[in-house]
Amino acid sequence: MAGFRPLSTGLRALRPGAFGADPRGERMARIRRSPHFKDGVFQNPGGPARTRPSGSTLDFAKVFFDKETRPRRSPQGTVPLHSTTLADIARPPATGLRLTWMGHSSVLAEIDGRRVLFDPVWGERCSPFPFAGPKRLHPVPLPLAALGPVDVVVISHDHYDHLDMPTIKALAGTDTLFAVPLGVGAHLEHWGVSADRLRELDWHETTKIGGLALTATPARHFCGRGLRNTQHTLWASWVVAGESHRIYHSGDTGYFDGFKEIGAEHGPFDATMIQIGAYSDFWPDIHMTPEEGMRAHLDLQGGPEHGPMLPIHWATFNLATHPWADPGEGTVAAARAVGARIALPRPGEPFEPTAETVPSEPWWRGVALAPEGGFPAGEALADAAIKTASDAAAMAQADTEGDGRAGAAKGTENPETLPAG
Repeated sequence: MAGFRPLSTGLRALRPGAFGADPRGERMARIRRSPHFKDGVFQNPGGPARTRPSGSTLDFAKVFFDKETRPRRSPQGTVPLHSTTLADIARPPATGLRLTWMGHSSVLAEIDGRRVLFDPVWGERCSPFPFAGPKRLHPVPLPLAALGPVDVVVISHDHYDHLDMPTIKALAGTDTLFAVPLGVGAHLEHWGVSADRLRELDWHETTKIGGLALTATPARHFCGRGLRNTQHTLWASWVVAGESHRIYHSGDTGYFDGFKEIGAEHGPFDATMIQIGAYSDFWPDIHMTPEEGMRAHLDLQGGPEHGPMLPIHWATFNLATHPWADPGEGTVAAARAVGARIALPRPGEPFEPTAETVPSEPWWRGVALAPEGGFPAGEALADAAIKTASDAAAMAQADTEGDGRAGAAKGTENPETLPAG
């Protein structure tokens, strides 16, 4: 019969290339040897985590399709992008460290003469299908080809809003290396990345690339791209350390005590990039609220006096039921409450975390629906930043004076108590 196709062909057509590939052979054998793989799946730190909406489907649908709250989940105007990104990153960072947030969790980090690209997503949708799924709420600030050479691409896990097939296929034609969690390399090889360009790590493993040490560290999340969620690929946060600087990228994670251990072993950091969006009471174990994100930042840093926090995983895709501006507003409030330093760049706005100033304007307020009663006064964030800088300077002065008095006053003063994380 004309036009007849065997069933197997039809079934193959239902599996898009974006689904990637399952680990097999030696890759799967290595996964089975991992101390974090048990009973056929990777295990989360802190015990099992809910990876699907809790409660009934009807309850979730009522919230998700609510006509009154849905308009607040998207910007009401054009998201302001930084206009001179290309010219800005053409100059080397004066301090040796510069971060450029491209939206969501995608960050270009220029660190000690090397370039690291975290979770690059340049696609129009985070979905296996070009015609459905969450669509961008703002354009990418810069074409991928305009970035220039990248030394290493770091992937946190294999969800569509972190691992984007079109982006990986474009990068496969370059000389960049890829640092990924266990099992994720199967997707990349399926999309044209050669095995010799992959550095596939378990938690607590480190690889050296061009003078940088990249360490996969634990996170509390899950994985999966296809119709079956096999939990055969690992998820991770990442520490990147150069000769003079070190940074941390959280990937996706719920809050857990492991942040303190990561900070004690690898910190403090010149900057942290922390997930603060797409949270919900329906999945509280796998994404952090802004308040939890700030707790994680303080755990990693040992207190608010160290490098700033860059909030990530928000503003670019509508992935939860909270208002679009809430992650930004929540981060501002959380930072103000503890006197922590945060960076609030527009998408595409480079900044140097160790410089005297970082972007601090709540830029989203111009295009978001204001909450009842309006947004808080703009001076509050500036006051918090000034207070933090003043406190840091006072602490440094006290340390200097204390060192000068050490010989005469040794053992006569109580040790200084730092703010707890």
